[in-house]
Amino acid sequence: MDICVVGLGYIGLPTACMFASHGHRVIGVDKNREIVDALNEGRIIIEEDHLDAFVKDVAEQGALRGALAPPAADVFIIAVPTPITEDKKADMSYVIEATESIVPYLRPGNLVVLESTSPVGTVEELMLPILAQSGLRPGEELFVGHSPERVIPGRILYELVHNSRIAGGINQASSRRIADLYRCFVQGEIYETDARTAELCKLTENTFRDINIAFANELAKICENLGVNVWEVIKLCNQHPRVNIHQPGPGVGGHCIAVDPWFIVEKQPETARLIHQARLINDSMPGFVAAHLRRLLEGIEQPRIAVLGVTYKPNVDDVRESPILKLMGMLREQGYGVSAHDPYAHGYERDLLTAAEGADLLLLGVHHQQYAQLPAEQLSRVMRRRLFYDTRHIADAAAFSAAGFTVYTLGER
Repeated sequence: MDICVVGLGYIGLPTACMFASHGHRVIGVDKNREIVDALNEGRIIIEEDHLDAFVKDVAEQGALRGALAPPAADVFIIAVPTPITEDKKADMSYVIEATESIVPYLRPGNLVVLESTSPVGTVEELMLPILAQSGLRPGEELFVGHSPERVIPGRILYELVHNSRIAGGINQASSRRIADLYRCFVQGEIYETDARTAELCKLTENTFRDINIAFANELAKICENLGVNVWEVIKLCNQHPRVNIHQPGPGVGGHCIAVDPWFIVEKQPETARLIHQARLINDSMPGFVAAHLRRLLEGIEQPRIAVLGVTYKPNVDDVRESPILKLMGMLREQGYGVSAHDPYAHGYERDLLTAAEGADLLLLGVHHQQYAQLPAEQLSRVMRRRLFYDTRHIADAAAFSAAGFTVYTLGER
């Protein structure tokens, strides 16, 4: 089939590659000319394991090419961003624009699939009225639905194939068409349901994780107040066969866990009280860490902080909704000098010792694999003062203590 994928980001581009490598002719559409030009040259401008070779292969075969506008096709897949606004509402402008862009090219028998994570009712209440401008009867001449991705950065290509998937259509025929489409590369189970259920399933999966992380973060605050080590508490509690407490940290980031719960709160503000409170707890963590750092640096003239890791999770270049970036912004607003090292994110210092030079405090923000063995002795020689704050409980505290550092860990008094 001819498949048009609108949106060539972290999800759209790998998805387009999957279809292109399984016998379909794929056009990837994006408004960003740099992305389109790179694709047509067999390159990528994002980082994801093995994606560069995959793109090069399907582009050289002619199975995937980029364009700035959609063509006619058999299938249209919309994988554009759904960011959060300042007032914690879903910004659906990209979905609206993408849906409007394909209307002139729709024809009888077409399938339209929304992959973008969206509030419940997006397919039926937002997309269908736009698609109706084609004159095609939804569910009879035009098949429409939602099939959310369930992947994690760093493992996208593997999980696209091996994870289960939900095919939620506006009617049974649409659900069946969606399931048949993805079955060409998905080896996991594909579950057919309606569009609204599929939309809520995606939001619920990430909200489940957000609530559990919020519990761990609140427990960390409680432990600090009580003079108890939260990491020891979690370790011992998790020995119970029916307990699995998550790990606390400086906040929650990424385009999914930090965003999706708000889409539920937006639709059900009076009912989603636990979900709302979990979001507030996790959003409070950068400020919680900043307050710690202020106490540690009190009395130091023109204090400087060196931050290790700025991405929202380890071993990727993705900084969307990163709590560490929010923390850095808070610190700079309060007059602290802040430098940052990250081996993945673009635009940050790549030399660890250069980033730490002259700093009073070293803050470990993200547990990148490169930070598993930090050169404590070398760091001690380039820093002005030897304070170390570990937000992730992964550093070798003994090694830093031996190098003359005073070590603090989130969740320990």
